[in-house]
Amino acid sequence: MKKTISIFLIAVFTVLLGISSYFIIDHYREAREQAQMYDSLAQIVEDSESEPAEPIVYSEDKTILPELTELYRQNSDLVGWICVEDTNINYPVMQTVDNPNYYLKRGFDKEYSSYGCPYVQEDCDVLKPSDNVVIYGHHMNNGSMFADLEKFKSEDFWREHRTIAFHTLTDKNEYEILAAFKTVVYTNSPDSFRYYRFTDAQSPEEFAAFVEKCKELSLYDTGISAEYGDKLITLSTCEYSRTNGRLVVVAKKITESSDVNAPANDGAAEIPS
Repeated sequence: MKKTISIFLIAVFTVLLGISSYFIIDHYREAREQAQMYDSLAQIVEDSESEPAEPIVYSEDKTILPELTELYRQNSDLVGWICVEDTNINYPVMQTVDNPNYYLKRGFDKEYSSYGCPYVQEDCDVLKPSDNVVIYGHHMNNGSMFADLEKFKSEDFWREHRTIAFHTLTDKNEYEILAAFKTVVYTNSPDSFRYYRFTDAQSPEEFAAFVEKCKELSLYDTGISAEYGDKLITLSTCEYSRTNGRLVVVAKKITESSDVNAPANDGAAEIPS
């Protein structure tokens, strides 16, 4: 009897070990594949700056940035590119207005991925733009996606990295960080701040109230504020010190619309359908 039980337990442990090994191997496989894909996309962006692709007309007086043209041809859900120096944040940014959170569990290639791809909240207008464009990204254990927003918990890091580059399809934009804070969501707790509900201010007072709350919660005083008429971006990722925690970085636009994209010439291609 004891021998039978021992054999049974060994068999169970063997099966569990096999299953665990499969998931571990699959995890590292996905991490490697995702890293390769996004490194490849970043290389396309870098190469296109020196060897621009045939331009694509986006509107009457705008063409898509040369460095984003090839990526847009690959996936027209692309709405921009975000980059923060000295972090792993260097990614395409997507949006699916009619299918919220589509890229929560899909990569740039639209294939299932636990890494997802940074994406804009569905009710934000990137090109207008909205008063506040909310961008989500996962906090991955390997430091990818928006995990490096954690670095902004440090005032010393912020002092050396005060700006964020967020280029739309047609304009190169720079944003200055005004607040970095932790909060919780999906709860009625007094600690909860639903920053994602603010996209367009109905009044100067509403805009001022949002900025004031962000600065009140900020982990340190940046000395930067914003006024009604300024344009903001809000980067959001998970924060694990509390249930349903979020780490949020809010920044205001400090550049005028880029003049890099001159009106399209006759040789520009039309936007593919």
